[in-house]
Amino acid sequence: MSSTITPSVLAETALADLTDRTYRVAILPWGATEPHNQHLPYGTDIFETGWIAAEAARRANTRGAGVIALPTVPFGVNTGQLAIPLTINMNPSTQMAILRDVIDSLIHHHIPKLLILNGHGGNDFKQIIRELQNDCPVFLCTANWYRTVPLRDYFAVPGDHADEMETSVMMHIAPELVRPLSVAGNGATRALSLSGFREGWAWAQRDWPLAAPDTGAGDPHAATAEKGKRYLEAVVTRLADFFVELAETSPEKMYK
Repeated sequence: MSSTITPSVLAETALADLTDRTYRVAILPWGATEPHNQHLPYGTDIFETGWIAAEAARRANTRGAGVIALPTVPFGVNTGQLAIPLTINMNPSTQMAILRDVIDSLIHHHIPKLLILNGHGGNDFKQIIRELQNDCPVFLCTANWYRTVPLRDYFAVPGDHADEMETSVMMHIAPELVRPLSVAGNGATRALSLSGFREGWAWAQRDWPLAAPDTGAGDPHAATAEKGKRYLEAVVTRLADFFVELAETSPEKMYK
């Protein structure tokens, strides 16, 4: 017998739970497998993004959104970290191929919208979406969960990798996987020396062994589980609201 609340996480859902269910939005969490300083696991982006997708989908579905969180893709673009042991890279062209197959399945199952929930800075789905959307009946969009709310409202010294934020988040959702902060490096990074790179109008891939000796970018030592809980509450609330809006709004009505 199906419950009154729409199942929200496909990996946890049985066929019997899907009787008479209609989904309007699929959420595809996308992470990476890479080092996170000395104290966080290689699957940090996977754990964070899957947890956030599931919680936001559940909250959206209590409001009738009809959202289903798909299993998290565990590999991201890590071409700048391959010199570090057991970093796993997935090229953007491979990501596009995976997305084509996922989209074909969604078309078959009559799910009209897909949001890629990204949890890894090396992933950038904008150009992939531009190419795929051209002949795709599914509405495609993406969001970086770590940009939903201002980090400086929650953390003293935000970084961008294995920093105070990510460490606090993992302390809240998977504390058993976080090593003691005494083993963590300070997350100090080295910037590219050319002026265009430093000023932000030129870009090159970051060579992680040269740019971040301990693979972190931002000092994690002020992290606490309570900070992670408070921050995640804001992130999940913001995303759940967006999931509801996305479910309720047809593509042709998204412009004011």
